[in-house]
Amino acid sequence: MSDQDTSSNQSCYFFHFGLIVTGKAEREHLTKLFKSLTALRICTFEIITCIGQRSPITSKKQTLKMVGTNRIITKDDEEDIGGPAKRYLWEKPCSYVLLVDDLEYSRTEQAQQVFDRYRKVLDTILKAEKHRASVHFLVNMLEAYYFAHAEAINTVLGTSFTNYQGDVETIRNPKGKLKEDLKKQSRNFNEIQDGGQILDLLEIEYVLSQPDTCASLRTLFAWCLKVLEKYPIQEYLDQSIINKYRLNDGIFSLITGSQLNDV
Repeated sequence: MSDQDTSSNQSCYFFHFGLIVTGKAEREHLTKLFKSLTALRICTFEIITCIGQRSPITSKKQTLKMVGTNRIITKDDEEDIGGPAKRYLWEKPCSYVLLVDDLEYSRTEQAQQVFDRYRKVLDTILKAEKHRASVHFLVNMLEAYYFAHAEAINTVLGTSFTNYQGDVETIRNPKGKLKEDLKKQSRNFNEIQDGGQILDLLEIEYVLSQPDTCASLRTLFAWCLKVLEKYPIQEYLDQSIINKYRLNDGIFSLITGSQLNDV
């Protein structure tokens, strides 16, 4: 890493977050999810690359191939994930990497194994700089969070939805539910165009206002704020910022939350 990176003692007055994502809508619009953080004017979010989703490696053939080539991660994982992450941290001072994947309901039981695979790639490639990268899940997909702020959907699509009663991260198929609910109101949903406009209006502070919901999303924002706490002017990030996301009394992901102590 360069002598300008955050592993040194140099103070950082601006932070760069690079996103590795796994979906088309995320590739186009996920940076908008963090607009409440960029409003602080001390950080930016940008897409590094979009990759295919990874699943746990269960194939004996694949495992034997890795052993035969003395690899502990696959070549594709190294090239698609490790390479872009390493380059981003190398090229930009005060930079961090976020790998963000959808965790569809069908993959719930594999969540820990999927996390471990991503984490192993980053740990192996980044080595001493592994604390500058983290893995997070959108549960069960990005569209779930729209249901926690129905006003954003209504404004974009002219509907009359109300906020979902309960934890939106328990909705099995948020995209399918959204399309089905819209059909009842004679509306359609374009994942890219409409999704981008909804994200423009989505207020994450509102989405995270219930402390017993959105554990995975809250963990993602908690990790980013842990990074921003390195900002030299401590008073800049006062208690009100933390309260916005219910970080003191809100729930966190049992899987991705393990990274919060490593930043």
